[in-house]
Amino acid sequence: MQTNSEENYLKTIYLLSKQGSTKVSVTALASALGNNPASVIEMLKKLREKKLIEYDKSKGVKLRDSASKAALLVVRRHRLWELFLQNKLGYTWDEVHDIAEQLEHVHHPELADRLDEFLGFPQFDPHGEAIPDKNGLMENKQYVKLSDCIPGEKIILTSVLSTSVDFLKFLSSRALKLGLKMKVKSIEPFDRTMIVQYNKRPAESLSQMVCERLLVEKQGF
Repeated sequence: MQTNSEENYLKTIYLLSKQGSTKVSVTALASALGNNPASVIEMLKKLREKKLIEYDKSKGVKLRDSASKAALLVVRRHRLWELFLQNKLGYTWDEVHDIAEQLEHVHHPELADRLDEFLGFPQFDPHGEAIPDKNGLMENKQYVKLSDCIPGEKIILTSVLSTSVDFLKFLSSRALKLGLKMKVKSIEPFDRTMIVQYNKRPAESLSQMVCERLLVEKQGF
């Protein structure tokens, strides 16, 4: 069994690998974990000695099959706990991540499966991320960034690419939540600020930085 720190590394490598290249750079890993590159390299050496990863200084990091499965189980526990905290204990979506970071390391047999059943076998967590089932399978829908949409398009907000507290609080302050139907009104040519309309509110301005962190599904409603 891996330590909590090792699990965090495996989970982060897995999540980063799903964003692009199958091999993750030390720089990207250090940034995601908030650690300095030197300490990251030391941990990678330990994980390589345990035969959990393939690591080459010039090419990056890749999980071995056994480690991919372990990482996926951590992701499963994390996302189930996030949903439990929100749906059953009343935490907001900007509060659940840090608590789930602690709970994801609980390894009691069958706990995740019982939690999954208790929640009704959900497919998505509070941030719109797919929840793996006990076999590691999960919904694989293709969404687009809001920043890639064009004026006139009607969309539904489906997921967020950042779970930082400040970002989620920003979204909540503007009544932006998953499942929200929106229409793109216009885009400012200079800085790509997007003007959107939703909930019968006056037009809302969203910066390019925000729009790049929101995933949407195009609809014809």
